[in-house]
Amino acid sequence: MAEPNAILASFSSAIAGVAAGAAPAIVSVHSRRSRASGFVWKQGFVVTADETLADEGEVAIQLADGTTRPAAIAGRDHTTDIALLKVDTTGLTPAKFATAVPALGSLALVVAAQRGHPAASLGIVSLAAGGWRSLRGGEIDSRIELDVRLPHSYQGGLALDASGEAIGMAVLGPRHVLVIPAATIARVAPKLETHGRIARGYLGVGLQPVKLDDGIGAMVMSVDKSGPSAAAGIRQGDVIVGWNGEALSSVRALMRSLGPDSVGTTVDVAIHRGGEPVKLKVTIGERPET
Repeated sequence: MAEPNAILASFSSAIAGVAAGAAPAIVSVHSRRSRASGFVWKQGFVVTADETLADEGEVAIQLADGTTRPAAIAGRDHTTDIALLKVDTTGLTPAKFATAVPALGSLALVVAAQRGHPAASLGIVSLAAGGWRSLRGGEIDSRIELDVRLPHSYQGGLALDASGEAIGMAVLGPRHVLVIPAATIARVAPKLETHGRIARGYLGVGLQPVKLDDGIGAMVMSVDKSGPSAAAGIRQGDVIVGWNGEALSSVRALMRSLGPDSVGTTVDVAIHRGGEPVKLKVTIGERPET
């Protein structure tokens, strides 16, 4: 049986090895007064946490030797907290991502950067659950929370499993340290590289939930005169009661249906107008940038 000291030394060496393996992918990201971390997604591109980026001004990455390299924002998606930077990644190594969601209670190591130097924080996976929707409306493929210390500058760093593969990007949530999972990054980053943003469906109406005798409705409180709903004939005061042949369950459910794949599709909308049923077809547009 191994001596306790030998077991601890072996464990410590293994953790240090995981951190060392991830370090070549890690950089500091500087934008205006903000300092965060990022990692090489693929050659020429670094992913970081969108919330840490300043809205204007220059962006740069800093390496462990103290040198900096200018970066350009290739795209950003506020809803999933993913930003993509175009930058010279010579001498750096793209991160290797895991294909599975980590098990509850498994070890998690966050490898980030402090002024370019690799930094690490060890914890466990405190929650591993199914997909969820962020407060800004982004679809996140799995809910992963970490019991780990995460300074602000560590945001955008890699969350690793015990094998050294990245399970995603570590960010600060409202109450917990969250991981934007590998599957979400794999889905969003290529679209940011190609288009610079993630398209979202747009109806062009302001909605308010209302209770009806036979269920739930969404009252139209305002209409964008140049939006899809106005073009379809929807008016202020209409109450949406059906969506593609099904009764409306909630305004939230309706908004969730306006994902990237909804843009350009035509839906059947059932409304009540002055107590009379009306059916219209609405072609969903693309939400304007704000």
